[in-house]
Amino acid sequence: MAQGNTRILDKVGIWASSLCAVHCLSLPVLLPIAPLLGASFFAQDWFERSILIVSLVVGFWAMLVGFYRHHRQISPLISIALGGMIYWNKDIFGESFEPITIAIGAMLIVAAHVTNLRLTQQSKKRAS
Repeated sequence: MAQGNTRILDKVGIWASSLCAVHCLSLPVLLPIAPLLGASFFAQDWFERSILIVSLVVGFWAMLVGFYRHHRQISPLISIALGGMIYWNKDIFGESFEPITIAIGAMLIVAAHVTNLRLTQQSKKRAS
C-alpha cells in the first residue's frame, strides 16, 4: 500500500473516530427528538458499536501499514488499542462519567492517527 493510501486511511480513521465521539456526546441532547425525525436508530447501542468497530478496523489497518512499511513505532498501535478499549467500555464508571470517558477514548484514537501520519511522513522524508 502506498504512502498516499496510508494517509487516506488515517484521515478516514480521524473522521470516523470524531464522528463516533460527536454521536455519543450529542445523543443525550438529540434523543428526545429522534423518534419525531424517524431517526431512533441513532440511539441504538448496535449503531454506536458499529461506528466504533468501523473506526477501529480502519485505524488498525492504517497503524499496521504505517508500522510495517514506514516507521516501526509501536506508539500509534498502543494509543489506538487503549482508546478503543476505553471507548468500548465507556460506561464503566457510570453514566455521569460517560462523556469524559468517550472524549478520552476518542482523543487517543485520533492521536494515534495523527502520530501515524507524522511518523509516516518523517519516514518518507528520510528515505528521500
